[in-house]
Amino acid sequence: MRPKSFAATLTAGALVLTGLTASTATATGTALTMEAGQHAPQPAVKNPTAIGFGGAVASVDADATNIGLSVLRRGGNAVDAAVATAAALGVTEPYSAGIGGGGYFVYYNAKSRKVYTIDGRETAPATMPSNAFIDPATGKPYNFFPELVTSGVSVGIPGTLATWDSALHQWGSLSLGKALKPAADLADRGFVVDATFRSQTLDNKARFSAIVPTAKLFLPGGDAPQVGSVFKNKELANTYELLGKKGPAAFYGGPLAQEIATVVQTPPKVAGTTLPVMPGYLTTDDLAKYKVIKRDPTKVRYDGLDVYGMAPSSSGGTTVGEALNILAPKKLSTLSTPQALHTYLEASALSFADRGAYVGDPAYVNVPTKELLSPGFGAERSCLIDPAKASIKPLKAGSPDGAYAPCAAGVATQERPDTEGLSTTHLVAADKWGNVVSYTLTIEQTGGSGITVPGRGFLLNNELTDFSAVYAEADPNRIQPGKRPRSSMSPTIVLRNGKPFLALGSPGGSTIITTVLQTLTNRLDRGMTLPEAVAAPRASQRNTANVTAEPPFIDAYGTALKPYGHVLVPSGDALTSAAEIGAVAALEVLPGGGYLAAAEPKRRGGGAAGTVHQLWPR
Repeated sequence: MRPKSFAATLTAGALVLTGLTASTATATGTALTMEAGQHAPQPAVKNPTAIGFGGAVASVDADATNIGLSVLRRGGNAVDAAVATAAALGVTEPYSAGIGGGGYFVYYNAKSRKVYTIDGRETAPATMPSNAFIDPATGKPYNFFPELVTSGVSVGIPGTLATWDSALHQWGSLSLGKALKPAADLADRGFVVDATFRSQTLDNKARFSAIVPTAKLFLPGGDAPQVGSVFKNKELANTYELLGKKGPAAFYGGPLAQEIATVVQTPPKVAGTTLPVMPGYLTTDDLAKYKVIKRDPTKVRYDGLDVYGMAPSSSGGTTVGEALNILAPKKLSTLSTPQALHTYLEASALSFADRGAYVGDPAYVNVPTKELLSPGFGAERSCLIDPAKASIKPLKAGSPDGAYAPCAAGVATQERPDTEGLSTTHLVAADKWGNVVSYTLTIEQTGGSGITVPGRGFLLNNELTDFSAVYAEADPNRIQPGKRPRSSMSPTIVLRNGKPFLALGSPGGSTIITTVLQTLTNRLDRGMTLPEAVAAPRASQRNTANVTAEPPFIDAYGTALKPYGHVLVPSGDALTSAAEIGAVAALEVLPGGGYLAAAEPKRRGGGAAGTVHQLWPR
């Protein structure tokens, strides 16, 4: 138990620190009500902000967050809690993540004081041709939605289970079976359906109803589960129990592997469906050969802090890191709000130009990671920002060649469409020993490929749509067999004096990068508390003519940014009615060793944060 003076100090400063009032706390929810061991499912009450000590978890879902906290309370560490939380998200957020997908795991080890990462990205099958996305009947790319995203051809070899197993073996204290058990129990007893789950199901009704096992599981009786009803997934519970007993070998080999390959190669379509649901290339040999990759993290120095992220095959670490290097000479904290936002948008556009030109799977592409993250390259690119007006987009890529000069001209590159799905999910976890995890995982589109493995209770990803649709030798993200498609996932850990200060990440396709970058600058440069930084309205500039912005951002800053020439257009997923950008989960280490955990107060229905020994709110 911490000394009373520590608790008193945190309690006294809690409301000031979070920028919330007691009435706000009541409006946004009280402490989590559902413990992992309860048998009768109860509506999960979400609390987006929590302060306390002994460890912390934040995610988009209260049941998942509570499972992670229960692991910490039983003596588990941050890695144990992260895996248990992720497994629970596979139950309650099955359209965003699960064992049919992949992701990136970033971990700070308090004992070694080092940051480690696991690349658990999905990979292309060994027989996947370069023209896999081209319709042979027309010679043109397949329609992206709904045809390509709802197909076996879009399914990559999943890496999530291998990520969990690798993380637990290296740094965890629990076996895979024990880490999966709370989620298996949750899937067996069910969870209470909220408005987000129902709306996501309905948004995908046309896709789901075209595939036999998906329609059976997620559209019982032909309709999405009603809000307030209990949704049980006993098939997934049984799958988790199998994997807990037999380990990853039961997923990447044996009957389950054969079932995965079969459903990809011959998707079970409902009779009369108009969707083609094209067959894919994944085989049992592809599953058997899958391996996660241990990569060195990216690292940049920003305002006296060390910012660590995920190296390629993700573009998150290089693009966020480069943008911070571009911003560093501008001293964002000294600028007015309109100037700071203008500069943030321009830095983001420059870093996205370089992302498109240079970043792909480093096993197939010579990615200049070191130079993209060099202060010299950042300063060269920063010089191109006009403090008075927005540049004409798209911008040319720079030359990360080690020879830098002020305001060097860029090199022409081909602009390519952004096809990344806006789903995905993120979680953070920390323990009483000071270990911290920032983990982003996904099945790509909301609902992934729409293909459920029959009798197994989980959806397969459509991650291969992250490759460029048309093959071009100069494109670092071109389709190649065995390759990992470029990702924007940006799990991030920030250290101060060698110890954790912040951990954060978000879903949202390519807007993940801008969401993480904006949240960092909100917290570090613009004087916001972490909950304020997470809740603030967002805008995303990804080297395009217009800036995608949430309506509240346009309302708040549109007039002030107009003289700079920025054209703000309302955000919104083309596949749904959502106008939100990202859904952050984050934590901050407080003086004295306490934690502030922060999740979204409203986006995606609001997230859930908690601490092991919670001081606020009680």
